Amino acid sequence: MAKRVKAIVKLQIPGGQATPAPPVGTALGQHGVNIMSFVKEYNAKTANQQDSIVPVVLTIYEDTSFTFVTKTPPASSLIKKAAKVEKGSPNSLQESAGSISKKGIREIAELKMKDLNATSVDQAEKIIAGTARSMGISIGDGLENQEPEPDNE
Repeated sequence: MAKRVKAIVKLQIPGGQATPAPPVGTALGQHGVNIMSFVKEYNAKTANQQDSIVPVVLTIYEDTSFTFVTKTPPASSLIKKAAKVEKGSPNSLQESAGSISKKGIREIAELKMKDLNATSVDQAEKIIAGTARSMGISIGDGLENQEPEPDNE
């Protein structure tokens, strides 16, 4: 017989750095979950992602046991890392916070593909590009630093 689900909790925690303190403790304590057990398992599973925020979907059962699934880092944090900016633009329509190449957009789209609602990498690229634009990150072709070609007329 399958276990009955008591709750589903979604958290975003730095990889390999979960602690029993808030937000983990407050989110899990109310459901009677063994917090230290979750912290140890999560930190072991995400130890190689120390520099990223790793979303986790935790399924808590009636008997207070749990299972969890880790997701890929949020698109916004991957875009900020690729564009080498601290944060997005407060006014994305008028101010640019930085730029990212089309190749960078494609790499992020391929990484996020399993978590996105897209059937192809091209569709995933459009989703990531929209997120970048909303953050004030311009999208270039990766040729910004090259000399323009002379006209041969």
